[in-house]
Amino acid sequence: MQLFIGNKNYSTWSLRAWYLMSKFNVLFDETQLVLDTPDFYIALQKYFTVQKVPALIDGDLKVWDSLAICEYINDAYLSGAAWPKNIVKRAQARSLSAEMHSGFMALRNEMPMNIRATRKVELSAAAKQDIARIDDIFASQQELYPNSWLFGEFSITDAMYAPVVLRLKTYQIRLSPLAEQYCKSVMSCPVLQDWIAQALTETDIVECDEAGVEV
Repeated sequence: MQLFIGNKNYSTWSLRAWYLMSKFNVLFDETQLVLDTPDFYIALQKYFTVQKVPALIDGDLKVWDSLAICEYINDAYLSGAAWPKNIVKRAQARSLSAEMHSGFMALRNEMPMNIRATRKVELSAAAKQDIARIDDIFASQQELYPNSWLFGEFSITDAMYAPVVLRLKTYQIRLSPLAEQYCKSVMSCPVLQDWIAQALTETDIVECDEAGVEV
């Protein structure tokens, strides 16, 4: 099984698939490509019509899009363990994951993931609204599952929100105490720390993701 990813410093969607697979000890070969370069598109077009990462090849099967990859891994290799067992919690977890997958556009545009940096940005009202919603999600779930993952056990939902936690750190965004508690739990995860350590060794620069001013 082969997983194509982008720069670990910048590629939020790559992190989501990689994090889930690594957290659950699913074996895969990693192919890392430098974002926004001709070689990136040349490498992917050999296998995929859509040249985006993450992208997965498992035998004859090709899967692209982070959430689709997570769902496939959950079904094919984890016997459903990447979602809560309870049907109500599972529906809630899927809803939060879908909200992340399709929403928070202002936050994404104004606060690109940049693990190596510590930055300050002037945020729009829309981005501040996105942050308030993130705070509410993290705090509400911490009330239910203190000092734990969003649904008690690690799930696809945590993988979907991990890049947001890293963004909040880069841009020094203050959250409510309960939301901060969740972020601290995420940041203490050894698997995520492994991704971060590798990101810090990278030297490639993707200019469009270098937002804000260094502090």
